[in-house]
Amino acid sequence: MADRTERQARATIHAGGEWLEAGSGATREILDPADARPFAVVAEGAEKDAERAVAAARQAFDHGPWPGTPVGERAALLRRVADLLVRDREELGLLESRDAGKTAEEGRIDIDCVADAFRYFADLVASEAPGRVVDAGSADVHSVVVHEPVGVCALITPWNYPLLQASWKIAPALAAGNTFVIKPSEITPMTTIALIDLLTEAGLPAGVANLVTGPGHTVGARLAEHPDVDLVSFTGGLASGTKVAQAAAPTVKKVALELGGKNPNVVFADACVTEEGFDTAVDQALNAAFIHSGQVCSAGARLIIEESVRERFVAELARRAARIRLGRGTAEGVECGPLVSEQQRAKVEAYVRSALEEGAVLRAGGKRPEPSAERTATGYFYEPTVLDQCHREMRVVREEVFGPVLTVETFRTENEAVALANDTEYGLAGAVWTTDAGRARRVAGRLRHGTVWINDFHPYLPQAEWGGFGKSGVGRELGPAGLAEYRETKHVYQNLAPKPVRWFAG
Repeated sequence: MADRTERQARATIHAGGEWLEAGSGATREILDPADARPFAVVAEGAEKDAERAVAAARQAFDHGPWPGTPVGERAALLRRVADLLVRDREELGLLESRDAGKTAEEGRIDIDCVADAFRYFADLVASEAPGRVVDAGSADVHSVVVHEPVGVCALITPWNYPLLQASWKIAPALAAGNTFVIKPSEITPMTTIALIDLLTEAGLPAGVANLVTGPGHTVGARLAEHPDVDLVSFTGGLASGTKVAQAAAPTVKKVALELGGKNPNVVFADACVTEEGFDTAVDQALNAAFIHSGQVCSAGARLIIEESVRERFVAELARRAARIRLGRGTAEGVECGPLVSEQQRAKVEAYVRSALEEGAVLRAGGKRPEPSAERTATGYFYEPTVLDQCHREMRVVREEVFGPVLTVETFRTENEAVALANDTEYGLAGAVWTTDAGRARRVAGRLRHGTVWINDFHPYLPQAEWGGFGKSGVGRELGPAGLAEYRETKHVYQNLAPKPVRWFAG
């Protein structure tokens, strides 16, 4: 990976092929959540920096070569990017760990998934037919539906999966022939900055890829409302997503929103009959709730368990949650890292306090861990927490916590399980655990969530669309539908033998 140490201290805004400082000269320190110490300094961009980046993207789209580059060449560039990601996997994975607090192994897996996304969209566009012929009912007419790039895309990404979420937007945007301006989260921008260097190394023309580091309320807001932006794609919280949609509305630009989730993990008693089945369901419930300290939009934060197995299941779940090793993500044997910021930890603590006040029973966690050789007192650590005897009226059950907190609800019948799982304003993801194939299909069919896993949790496929129902957002990422978000559809009607129609006299 190219060494940007000297220029990275201030010049992290990329516009028109140049690395620039913020127009105001402002900077921001990037903190390592494992010890709260700064490890990098980036430019703190503002509205004028966003406008400069949009102007560069507009120029590159309207007058540059990329939109007209043959599909095969675009696909080849995406594959080169994937190869560069593989080359720099270790360094990028460690940077992702330090930036976002996740374990180094999670960081490496993220880089693998990023490379997969670039390869998938390269293969998808390379294998497509050039257009869909429409039968006009006449041999003298050639009618075809073709796809064209949208134009300038504003891509706004979250802090929990910085590079992965960026790739889900950048890869299809480039595959379709667009130019873009990306705004990573202001607290986790480092790997997105590195990706821009890799795009340049792969041969992407200047002005196609632009980046502005800075806060959402200034940079993100300006990108969403800018009249020269044709599409805005945002991944983040519901409140911010609503503001993005409102800002985009006056210019009627395309909007794609991937927002929050409050995802049910429904476990039927028959999944726990055998020791292997019981152990698997418990293990997957832990993974669903506590991967990346629960800072995952699809986290299985709501365990909905059949009453007859609740006590045994929750007791084992709590026992194992208490044994999860917390520490710096790069430390040997660490299974869970810190939360991303002090603000995020305070939010999690407030939810746990409110749950206990409302009658939840604490079975594990619920506090900051003691300092150790693996974790400093200044790091943003919080113990994996299991809250039993929860109900729908609790804030911790209704609202997205985005931390290592698992709530437990119980049911007696299949209908009750489905009703509980669907009793949320979100609809991103969910899971059902059962050995009854018929029940699995029935429940999966009735769950109002964009992704439903049966006897599994968290896997995603690049070729499968990702998105939600309800307040989890609009639009889709990944798969053919993810590519379609970055295209406009045009109908080209060619009359091969034009004749006068004589509608009017003369």
